[in-house]
Amino acid sequence: MNSFISWIGGKKLLRNKIMEQFPEAGSYDRYIEVFGGAGWVLFAKDRQADLEVYNDINGDLVNLFRCVKYHAGELQHELDGLLMSREMFFDAREQIKSRGLTDIQRAARFYQLIHCSFGADRHSFRCHSKDLQKAVGYLAEVSGRLKRVVVENQSYERLIAVYDRPGALFYLDPPYYAVEDYYTGFEVEDHERLRDILAGIKGRFVLSYNDCPEIREHYRDYTLVEVDRQNNLVAKSGGQRYRELIIKNF
Repeated sequence: MNSFISWIGGKKLLRNKIMEQFPEAGSYDRYIEVFGGAGWVLFAKDRQADLEVYNDINGDLVNLFRCVKYHAGELQHELDGLLMSREMFFDAREQIKSRGLTDIQRAARFYQLIHCSFGADRHSFRCHSKDLQKAVGYLAEVSGRLKRVVVENQSYERLIAVYDRPGALFYLDPPYYAVEDYYTGFEVEDHERLRDILAGIKGRFVLSYNDCPEIREHYRDYTLVEVDRQNNLVAKSGGQRYRELIIKNF
């Protein structure tokens, strides 16, 4: 199934290639998405492992996932009548800053900002025809998929330490090298810190990154698989390809 949202750096176009690099099904009993985002890889299968964990450091995003998991009906009710409307979009931008919103009210406004903004940036209104009520109806199906998934809101250091076991498979899609300014809570130094943490884990990992000399140097002792995808930002001006790496420790 598909994710119910878009997200910056989402892996919709690469998820099949990423999953081709996973170890044999049944050889791991826990699957952990460390930088969850939209969860495209998680949603690609009905079940990735006996224990599944979705994590992200963005509190609003995690609140949305939790509300979809536990309160899909209430969230759909809050989103009843949602339209692709500039006025409603900018109202939601202001309202989400307000104190006193319930988790469901905050999740509804965050969902609206994602769906009605350009590139899911939650700042610029997207002038696009879209049936948002159809998208809202999909939340019931998503809720069913998330029933077995543990939803966390931890730093990557904390999450990896908690869930690391010999039978663990971590999928990591961190902010890419040299684009850290687009993300909160991830600095240039975190690329090396993440590499050092992964070097000491008991489980296995599959890691997505942009293909650049710095990342190739950081992970020179691991298996590097070259892949590419269409660069969405330039798709209308020639369909250029964007090179990425899938890195794994097995």
